Amino acid sequence: MTAATTAPAREQEDDDRPERTGDPFDRDVLPTPPGATGALLRSLLAPMRARVAVTTLLLLLQQAAVQAGPLLVAYAIDRAVPAFRADDHGPLIAVAVGYLLCAAAAGVLQYAFITASARVSQDVLLDLRGRIFRHAQALSIDFHERYTSGRLISRSTTDVEALRELLEEGLQELVTVVLSAVYISVLLLWLDLGLGAVAVASFVPLYAMVRSYQRRAGRVYRKRSTAIAAVIVKFVETMNGIRPVRAFRREAANDADFRVLNRRHERTNGDALLEMARYVVGSRVIANTTVALVVLWGAYRVADASLALGVLAAAVLYLRRLYDPIDRLGMFLNSYQSAAASLEKIAGLLAQTPSVPEPSAPRELPGRRSEHPGREVVFDAVRFAYRTGGEVLPRFDLTLPAGQTVAVVGSTGAGKSTLAKLVARFYDPTDGRVLLDGVDLRELAAPELRRGVVMVTQEAFLFSGTVAENIALGRPDATRAEIEQAAKEIGAHDFIAALPDGYDTDVRKRGGRISAGQRQLVAFARALLADPAVLILDEATSSLDIPGERAVQRAMATVLRGRTAVVIAHRLSTVEIADRVLVMERGRIVEDGTPAELIAGTGRFADLHRAWRDSLA
Repeated sequence: MTAATTAPAREQEDDDRPERTGDPFDRDVLPTPPGATGALLRSLLAPMRARVAVTTLLLLLQQAAVQAGPLLVAYAIDRAVPAFRADDHGPLIAVAVGYLLCAAAAGVLQYAFITASARVSQDVLLDLRGRIFRHAQALSIDFHERYTSGRLISRSTTDVEALRELLEEGLQELVTVVLSAVYISVLLLWLDLGLGAVAVASFVPLYAMVRSYQRRAGRVYRKRSTAIAAVIVKFVETMNGIRPVRAFRREAANDADFRVLNRRHERTNGDALLEMARYVVGSRVIANTTVALVVLWGAYRVADASLALGVLAAAVLYLRRLYDPIDRLGMFLNSYQSAAASLEKIAGLLAQTPSVPEPSAPRELPGRRSEHPGREVVFDAVRFAYRTGGEVLPRFDLTLPAGQTVAVVGSTGAGKSTLAKLVARFYDPTDGRVLLDGVDLRELAAPELRRGVVMVTQEAFLFSGTVAENIALGRPDATRAEIEQAAKEIGAHDFIAALPDGYDTDVRKRGGRISAGQRQLVAFARALLADPAVLILDEATSSLDIPGERAVQRAMATVLRGRTAVVIAHRLSTVEIADRVLVMERGRIVEDGTPAELIAGTGRFADLHRAWRDSLA
């Protein structure tokens, strides 16, 4: 792997979690339960049954108007023209008027059908995009750490676009071809049983060819869908990791990797076009052979006076109308295979269930006590292992009293971040319970849990929007006065007021308009305004310079006051504000005490503290 593919992922991965392995190209396909794709399609169309029925009726009427043309031609040749020669102009005038009326009706009905079907397809796509977005947000953190954002983007863009092409273009072609086949077969059999039988018999090799194309093209389009997703993933991850790419001069290596993925996509596109070409050539051979047989046999019968010339002309016109859409049927099958592969991937995504489910009978937390606004956190015989690796926390028991600030230190992979994520219920224990004031976190509904527990991460992620909107993220109903008061208490008011538009300044993508320290202060103001009982700080100062760290530490002292806090720290300067320090190794607590007690001792924390003090000298 190159730096571009690993750096963005590693920024978001838990440091306790084993690194992912395997070809990222092969991680695109999620298992799709049997019948999930059909069930998804039915659920999308179910609310629109009436509109689909009206759309189908419009197409039925439109096809009836279109297919009346050759019948009128046959009548004109065999009846109207002889009558005209006998000075009876009525039949020929009737044919001309009838043909014009049928053409006008076909045009009007076609317009109505296109309008109605477009509205149905757009509503289906609107529903589907919304489902993907809502479901992706509802899935647990472990899913997002395994399934990249680039693949989610591919599901909601490329795959939905493939379905749009099917609904707006391909589906009409299929229904038109099927209706034409039914109408024309019945009319040919009615006009002349022998000619109709020849036309119907040609459906057998055509059907065999269609089935063969479906099987071959289905495999090709599944590979193509995966290939384009890999291209998107590579592009997104490279752009997200552009800083390490430039820092480590990985442009050439990334370009080589991208070229491989791009060529793989090119090959799958070429395979799809090759299958399409085979189908078109084969179908044209069958169609032209059938038309030639009908013309030769029909001409012989016309010469023998056993078949009317008008009937033969109508039969040839019908056959051309029957076989002309064969190429378009291939285009539909092209769109269908692409859409089927895409819908299968979307169904696989929507079939994923959160590993942290909502409780069926949620409980509420007891009221907070004014003397202890924090809440007690208890790890009761907890064990935890990630899906991709071994056990991170063996049997783990811990009690954090209400209002206590606990710093957790230890080497990378010791289990610090896992502990924090279990408190935030980003994950559920493999075994045992995590209790908040005696209530199992699995029994709390998400809104109740988020009111009680808030996490401030190292990244201090800010969304595009104003500073005020980012501070009010946890309390959207907060007034401007409450927002400004939270910023003042944290010490962020002065720098916010100095921004071009103050609290209404747009921080832009990921808060790129302000510094890392300022983003962290905004994140603390957000946490203070949300007023949680339990606050988790995960490496809150590790990426800051000394002045920024001191500003954030002052903010931490404000936001932690009276709350239960879990502070994950690498910098020991952060530990000084803690009431208690836990030193972790391999998922176990090896030291537990106040900062002063551990510094005065001879254990691992004392060694770490001495090394840190020496580094400052």
